[in-house]
Amino acid sequence: MFSVVLDTNVLISATLWDGSSAQKFLFKLIQSNIKIYSSPEIICEYYNVLTRDFDYTDDELFYILEKVLSFVTLVTIKSEINLIKDDPDDNKIIECALVSSSEYIITYDKHLLKFNNYNNLKIIKPEDATNLF
Repeated sequence: MFSVVLDTNVLISATLWDGSSAQKFLFKLIQSNIKIYSSPEIICEYYNVLTRDFDYTDDELFYILEKVLSFVTLVTIKSEINLIKDDPDDNKIIECALVSSSEYIITYDKHLLKFNNYNNLKIIKPEDATNLF
């Protein structure tokens, strides 16, 4: 069994767009009891994107966040890395994967995808992860 960290862009796609490849992948993860890790920093970024880019009521935001928190396991980032210089905010995704000992980061982010196999982490798109099952 393996574990994953979902980048914020995958969380957005998986939770807001019915039928997206990210959503189908998320459903497979949940059905297969694959451990999905996140961190308060990632959840905070997810919340910020929801409030900035979408027109949800407070009740809708609460419902969406509650759903996400029901399928992720939160970990605490203990040390910061400075690997991604072009977009330092992306480092929190790798930090979460390292702390949780996850094997995969699932993302659409070009900065993260450049580090295809960092520290034995496989960094791939949801579409490329379907063969994991």
